[in-house]
Amino acid sequence: MDRSLLRPTGWARLADFLQLMRLDRPIGTWLLMWPTLWALWVAAEGVPGRSVLIIFIAGVYVMRAAGCVVNDYADRHVDGHVKRTRQRPMATGRISETEAQLLFVALVAAAFILVLLTNWFTVLLSVGGVLLAFVYPFMKRYTHFPQVVLGAAFSWAIPMAFGAVLGHVPLEAWLLFSANLLWTVAYDTQYAMVDRDDDLKIGIKSTAVLFGRADRLIIGLLQASVLALLSWVALRVGLGGFFWLGLLGMAATFVYQQWLIVGRDRDRCFQAFLNNHWSGLLVFAGIALSWWPVAG
Repeated sequence: MDRSLLRPTGWARLADFLQLMRLDRPIGTWLLMWPTLWALWVAAEGVPGRSVLIIFIAGVYVMRAAGCVVNDYADRHVDGHVKRTRQRPMATGRISETEAQLLFVALVAAAFILVLLTNWFTVLLSVGGVLLAFVYPFMKRYTHFPQVVLGAAFSWAIPMAFGAVLGHVPLEAWLLFSANLLWTVAYDTQYAMVDRDDDLKIGIKSTAVLFGRADRLIIGLLQASVLALLSWVALRVGLGGFFWLGLLGMAATFVYQQWLIVGRDRDRCFQAFLNNHWSGLLVFAGIALSWWPVAG
């Protein structure tokens, strides 16, 4: 049967393209947004310039959408065998491979136009971000650590933010990069725990598959490392009490997530993954309030 016959026509197709870019599911956007905002505020030691803030917020939406498109393209022959993903537009044939390719190119082009509004140092850094976003979806076929590649992709906006604000990338940027990479591995392992049974059947690799029964312990160690690295950043740049309250809030969310995944139930592991939105928000709130403008 020609799968193109399954596609709607006209404006009815818009919902499928929005689903392909995950614009109907903002959690990934927020998980990319929070560390980007951490970096902008730390680099600027307070509220960043309006133009750079708008550029990076728009860039988060565009690059997250591009990453989702290339992810579904890479998994187009796999998603139909996984309970959580079998109704995605490419898995069902509602969006063709060519359409997905063209959409990915258009989104990357839009992101490149945005980064051209910064400086050439940031433009050069952006090449690494595009490469990471492109290769990540294919890594699950070759390594049990695709979450590490995702962590690097989700963290690449951090050195870019420092580059856009300062024109260079100091140690604090790489500490934030490392903290976010480890945090991403932790929460994406929770996410992968949802699909672990299906992944084992079809031979997909992930940290959840690799860690096995040690998954909760390793996630906990990763979360502790995130808190330690963020504390190091705070000490280096002199963040105040609001940050430490925010970091304590992040620690509380990590404890809650450990409670959620204790039985490794699919739905509760997914809830733990979603809860990381609040982890990132609390840290951002702590950073922003520490450098809140005070009238002279």
